[in-house]
Amino acid sequence: MKRAVVLVSGGLDSATVLAIAAAEGWLCHALSVDYGQRHRAELQAAARVARALGAVEHRVARVDLGVFGGSALTDTSIAVPHAPSEGIPITYVPARNTVFLALALAHAEVVEADAIFTGVNAVDYSGYPDCRPEYLKAYEAMANLATKAAVEGRRIAISAPLIDLPKKEIVRKAIELGVDPAETVTCYQPDAEGRACGACDACRIRRRGFEDAAIPDTTRYRR
Repeated sequence: MKRAVVLVSGGLDSATVLAIAAAEGWLCHALSVDYGQRHRAELQAAARVARALGAVEHRVARVDLGVFGGSALTDTSIAVPHAPSEGIPITYVPARNTVFLALALAHAEVVEADAIFTGVNAVDYSGYPDCRPEYLKAYEAMANLATKAAVEGRRIAISAPLIDLPKKEIVRKAIELGVDPAETVTCYQPDAEGRACGACDACRIRRRGFEDAAIPDTTRYRR
């Protein structure tokens, strides 16, 4: 069977991507990253999602981006905003997707995967520069210059099946493929039980997606 490394954060988008890859017949190696994020509940959600959607394995790579700070997601002294902001928001983690893809690329070489799947989205992406199609295209080109696998003739594709989808379509695709939204954690500041705050940018985008899709929102919110 064809193999893929699927980046699984524990959120709805990455869970949907894992379900898409599995439905397409890929043997999925789920990879999550413990990068020093303040919202630790997402790693527990990632493990649940990987089990539920049939990944052949689930690994957690550890790299502490909190050493550098600069983001509300890795520095507890920076508050998570509860209102939309202009430009690139403070929840942007410097170089995060570049680091994630590098880790996935290393794993893909070892398990002889032909593709890396990621849940990045350029429609409801909150202004993050590392969620753009041109970035992924450039990364794929770099990956196939920098790896033993590619030099020996086995190219590795970067697949982002949600890149052009609005959130409502992602919600519909998730339900269609059997993803349980209640088991996912998208919030930037969930509590220890994984319940969403309902106020951050991630929560607002997710809630609007359910509303626009006319599908009941089963997200677990804090009271």
